[in-house]
Amino acid sequence: MTVRTRFAPSPTGYLHLGGARTALFSWAYARRFGGTFILRIEDTDLERSTPEAVQAILDGMQWLGLDHDEGPFYQMQRMDRYREVIGQMLVAGTAYHCYASPEEVEAMRERQRAAGDKPRYDGTWRPEPGKTLPAIPEGRQPVVRFKNPLDGDVSWDDAVKGTITISNRELDDFVIARPDGTPTYNFCVVVDDWDMKITHVIRGDDHVNNTPRQINVLKALGGTLPVYGHVPMILGADGEKLSKRHGAVSVMEYPAQGYLRDAMLNYLARLGWSHGDDEIFSLGQFCSWFDLDHLTKSPAQFNPEKLAWLNNHYIKATDNAELAQLAMPELERDGAQLDDGPSLPEVIGLLKDRANTVNELADAAMLFYREPRPDPTLVTQHLTDAARVALKQFATAAADIDWTREAISALMKQVLADCQLKMPQLAMPLRLLVTGQLQTPSVDAVLFLFGRDKVLSRLQAGLA
Repeated sequence: MTVRTRFAPSPTGYLHLGGARTALFSWAYARRFGGTFILRIEDTDLERSTPEAVQAILDGMQWLGLDHDEGPFYQMQRMDRYREVIGQMLVAGTAYHCYASPEEVEAMRERQRAAGDKPRYDGTWRPEPGKTLPAIPEGRQPVVRFKNPLDGDVSWDDAVKGTITISNRELDDFVIARPDGTPTYNFCVVVDDWDMKITHVIRGDDHVNNTPRQINVLKALGGTLPVYGHVPMILGADGEKLSKRHGAVSVMEYPAQGYLRDAMLNYLARLGWSHGDDEIFSLGQFCSWFDLDHLTKSPAQFNPEKLAWLNNHYIKATDNAELAQLAMPELERDGAQLDDGPSLPEVIGLLKDRANTVNELADAAMLFYREPRPDPTLVTQHLTDAARVALKQFATAAADIDWTREAISALMKQVLADCQLKMPQLAMPLRLLVTGQLQTPSVDAVLFLFGRDKVLSRLQAGLA
């Protein structure tokens, strides 16, 4: 059997973390077994589907690198196929026209609720041998309902949850086509999976209630059932459903905030799946390891601190030049004078170990590409008379040394010894006058990157 998986989002909003994880699992399963990954856009909700949402999904998939082998297919472009299948089902007797109005359906459900029964369509228009149907109301367009089995169970071995069994008595004859002829979600999904020969359906467990209905339709069509695997939802740290306050934003917000693709993929992979104690692994390793047996039955929890930790790991492992390209737009937006400063990749190399995001990295790098504006109060506090003497000695000697980190460090130690000062008494005012701030990486590394001319110029201005 050739594995065929699909990711089938509805373009009613952005691609969020839950959808991205589903896409990743479906993509990885196909890649693991040399199969086919299909992208399908389920855009039949005309009121809520937008071109912008479609593009947001495509952009998110592209950023994550989850390339599809077939598609994207759009359900709105497959209407003729759905109508063809509905026509075949009407002829076969597995579907029928129902002329009950929405008000009549709601009234029957109210009666059932009042009697303590589960509200469901009561089969008024369901054809049965020997049954006389009501007269067709004049001018009323019917819906098409699926003729669900009245007895027995629907059962499947869910790849995540285990065996699930639902009595057909819990299911009613649901609508598969509206009065205007447009098919409904649960019907379109079945025809798509059937036509596209989907072998494995990996999706969120909010679809569990749809599955028995879809199985019954697929059986009525004579199709082969795929393997279903329903992945538990992602919760916030407080145990509540993930929402915007937990960081449930568009996937495309994460590159904008400075997260790396590999970090996001690694993090998503561990939300509900595990491979022993491995926490950090490449996408290639994930594809070679991924299976459905190790998907957890329990909801995963989104932990932004864990994501930041992973991102820091990947930042440290990423080439400085590549990080510089990612940080450059942020620096330029902040007004960085990149032509009047040290090599950006070298700056990145100095700073990246401390950064959790590329944006943090860009913020830290700004000290090299803007004019220093030290707080006058801090200057008064740290630029003591003793510090002035030491800084002047440092500046005089710095004009003639080899401009290396080692030489700068040695000079600082010599000045401290000569002036009988401790390191903070020299390093603090030195940082303030050269960078405008008290906190920086190792001061000798910072001075080296600034270059001799800029360091001496700023010291001269600060000591004037």
